[in-house]
Amino acid sequence: MDAHGKNALTEFKLIEHYGARASLIEAIIHTGRTHQIRVHAAYCGHPVAGDPKYGDAAFNDALAAVGLTRMFLHAHSLSFVWPDSGCEENFSAPLPTPLRAVLDELGSKRTRDGSRRPAQGVAWRA
Repeated sequence: MDAHGKNALTEFKLIEHYGARASLIEAIIHTGRTHQIRVHAAYCGHPVAGDPKYGDAAFNDALAAVGLTRMFLHAHSLSFVWPDSGCEENFSAPLPTPLRAVLDELGSKRTRDGSRRPAQGVAWRA
């Protein structure tokens, strides 16, 4: 840890398991630091799939074999309040087809409690 670094907070929520190979998570960032999600996920031992800087090369190769051609990061939703007006803005976007195809290749999409949930967030190594 850098003594001169700034505080950063990321909250991770499990969305779906893909067997022992990977999990889909939602990352909620409470601060806005460069590479925040990538650094925090790697620090926890679960790097973002396809991440060339903070990721796991062997895992990235395994996911490339099932079709991953980029980092598995997707801004599922974004919300903010305009400082001048106080109006809240909310945006959302579905998971892109190429990323959904990677998840489909990974197989079973089950949460910790066994139920299915819609995909969002980022993939990480299990």
